[in-house]
Parts: sequence; C-alpha cells; structure tokens
Amino acid sequence: MKEEITILVTNDDGITAPGIRALVNAVKSLGRVVVVAPDSPQSGKGHAITIGTPLRLDQVDLFEGIEAWQCSGTPVDCVKLARAKILHRRPDICVSGINHGANHSINIIYSGTMSAAMEAALEGVPSVGFSYLDYRYDADFTLPQQVAHEVTAKMINTKLPEGTLFNVNIPVIDSQDYKGLRICRQANAKWVEEFEERIDPHSKKYYWLTGEFRNLDNGEDTDVWALENGYSSLVPVQYDLTDYKLKQQLISEWKC
Repeated sequence: MKEEITILVTNDDGITAPGIRALVNAVKSLGRVVVVAPDSPQSGKGHAITIGTPLRLDQVDLFEGIEAWQCSGTPVDCVKLARAKILHRRPDICVSGINHGANHSINIIYSGTMSAAMEAALEGVPSVGFSYLDYRYDADFTLPQQVAHEVTAKMINTKLPEGTLFNVNIPVIDSQDYKGLRICRQANAKWVEEFEERIDPHSKKYYWLTGEFRNLDNGEDTDVWALENGYSSLVPVQYDLTDYKLKQQLISEWKC
C-alpha cells in the first residue's frame, strides 16, 4: 500500500486566519496534514528569519483531527522548524496561504506567504502559495478552497522537478463567471509608493505607507491579465535571481 503523503500547511496571516482554515479543509483529504504557522500576522515579512530572539513553538487545537503548531517567528521560521523539530524530515509537499489579498506580479518579493513556500522549495519540496484578492477578514473562501484543492491534487499526481514552486492567485468573482485556472508569467508591474506624513498626539511626525499599483504590462499571458479576466493565475516561480541574458552580455563585452 502506498504511504500517505505529508502535507505541510503554513501562512503569513497567522494560524487563526480564516484563509489557513480554508486551506486545511482544501487539502486534508489528500494526505496527512500538519500545520505550522505564525502565532500572529506576518504579512510583508518576505524571506525574513529570526536570529536575535528565541523562537517559541506551541501545539494548538484549532483544526479538528489535525496536528497544528503556532510559532512566534516568521513564515520562513515556521517551515524551518517544521522540518527540523516536528516532522524531522522534508514534507512531501508544502502549501501556504490562503493569503488575504493579492500576491501577483511584484508582490511576490514582499510576500511572507510565498517566502514560506519558497523556503520549502529551497529544500527540494514541491510547494505552492495561494492568495485570494479579497482582503476582507470575513471573505468567502469557497472558490479559493476549490482552487487550492485542484492545484494541490494536480501537484501530488504530477512528477514535478525538485524545487518546484507555484504562485497561485484567485480573483474575487461570481462562480458563474469564473473561467478556471490559467498558467501565466509574472506581470511587469510595480507599486508607486507614497509616505503620508501625520502628527501623533505628542506632536511628533510619523509616516504611513500608501500608494497605488500600476500594471506596466500589456501582455495577455500575465497573472494580472488573467485575474482581471476571470481566471485564477498560476505562475511557476524560480528563486535563482541570475539575469542570464545580461550575464552573457557582460562576459562578451567585459571579457571576464
């Protein structure tokens, strides 16, 4: 009989977020689920790790019949501790999310959701981050849960290269208008940021990060286009940041 696979579930919104509960429900029929997630929200932490303070790891009873642990550190800390102190081996697959809010295009750089998945991928584990474009705490996760189940099942049943990493985003859309999953590239888009200056009750200045998202990409094969046109987007991601085209140009022109 084939051994049951172990699925590591994590996130960056914290272990009590509705999104991670939806993700647990999405994958619990596919294998043995173990949850290791931050004990508080860690959005925007990227690939940060904790090196200056102790890490706490406590078992919690939040998901019926599911082993779950909360960690005082970052999403990446959660993945590292899951392997080293809870599973004592690599999980068979790592799923992260479901994030409350978008992680398409440039957002992947800042995302704790995707960094947790990337950390597992660095260890050779097929991994995926799921994000839902609805930022509301009480968002309806019916569609994202369905997408997460579909993608995770496909990953389990497909022979994928070691270190496979997917970034999946799900639109806010009525079910009758949803068009399905689309394989995409990351859009060329950016945040145009502003720091709003305010005064606190002690007459001291403080700053609040604001800004707007701008899509600079007209392609119809991007994650932003897919999400704007009724699809969930899936972008295969790599963590090798080498610019190979520029590398070859420099070798040729600089002769080194």
